[in-house]
Amino acid sequence: MISNLLVLLSQIGVILILARLVGWGLRTLHQPQVMGEIVAGILLGPSLLGWLAPDVSIALFPSDSLGPLNALGQVGVILFIFLVGLKLDLANVWARGRAVLVIAHASMAVPLILGTGLAIYLYPSLSDTGVTPTVFALFTGVAMGVTALPVLARILEESRLSGTPIGTVALATAALKDVMAWCLLAGVMALNTHTVVPGPLVLTLIATGLFVFVMLSLVPRAFHHLEVRHRHCGRLTNDMLALILLTLVGSAWITEWLGVHALFGAFLAGVALPKGPDFVSEVSAKLEGVTTAILLPIFFASIGLRTSFGLIHGTNLWIYFGLILLVAVVGMGGGTTLAARYTGMSWAESTTIGILMNTRGLMEIVILTIGRDIGVISSTMFAMMLLMALATTCMTTPLLRWCRPNQIQQPATSQLELPDSFKKS
Repeated sequence: MISNLLVLLSQIGVILILARLVGWGLRTLHQPQVMGEIVAGILLGPSLLGWLAPDVSIALFPSDSLGPLNALGQVGVILFIFLVGLKLDLANVWARGRAVLVIAHASMAVPLILGTGLAIYLYPSLSDTGVTPTVFALFTGVAMGVTALPVLARILEESRLSGTPIGTVALATAALKDVMAWCLLAGVMALNTHTVVPGPLVLTLIATGLFVFVMLSLVPRAFHHLEVRHRHCGRLTNDMLALILLTLVGSAWITEWLGVHALFGAFLAGVALPKGPDFVSEVSAKLEGVTTAILLPIFFASIGLRTSFGLIHGTNLWIYFGLILLVAVVGMGGGTTLAARYTGMSWAESTTIGILMNTRGLMEIVILTIGRDIGVISSTMFAMMLLMALATTCMTTPLLRWCRPNQIQQPATSQLELPDSFKKS
């Protein structure tokens, strides 16, 4: 009888090996490493391994062993979202001015409106039982409007657009959209929790708003002393790191208890921490390696083990997927391009911004996973939206290579690093 620990260690080993191999393979196709990790997770699930070798799949991933694997993956994505918030300096976002505000709102609003309209049409066929049309439509709309900030940052560096006016506007726009997306998602989550009685919904929204105020106004002042202490010591001590992690856990616990989601609290905790370059760099160095190299691939595998693209079968479902992909690309690319053009950019610059904002990647997958776990979207809808996220992310670099053939370099491996020009305050 193989012990549970041996099973878990075997699973982690297989996941890490496949993630690196697929990642290296996709890098030759000018895709970021994270795409390989996502694809590797899907390959381990019923979409491939469970279909080709069901006995091997059952032996390697028995159903009673998936709990610990899923828990490790959840810890990984909580740390990832925290690091995204940590590297996001809102002062830099606001400093980018009118163009960022206009483009961010348009690139969120247009996909949200189109996605909501499409979701109302898809509701009878693809919704989960028990979810209202309003919640289903709003969640789908929010998911349509997401841009993956970390993956976008890597693509900007690879395309040598980092630090340019276009790259700076794109990165700041994606950062502001991240904030908007999490706030909108928090509202949808609260609405899903209290779909019948308006009183608890109002209380949840008020409590969430107060918590956001505390995290973004009071906590940064308290942690200013931590940054001063860090400069005085010249390093990040274990006590400092423990305090940071306690803040992360506490913030995630509170938002989960409020009925929003732990990831929203993790993001807020990251945003609330000091933004000194040395402080951010050292905290990231302590947490990023294990998060990106081990825990995130486990998260992708836990998703893949519960995802089957075989659910998308029949002409009607593939037509629905085509509509989802069309709305996602046209809504994000078209809305962003027109908004950028409105701010005075040339058509070439506006088109580039539109292509960049269409990068959905990991942030989309995280949000979709939340929706499936709480029953807002069905497994079939999840598979379609996941396939859309992969397609839109994969098409970003080729489209940029087509628009700017002399600028793309080989992809780098980290999906979390933001350019120095954006991290400086």
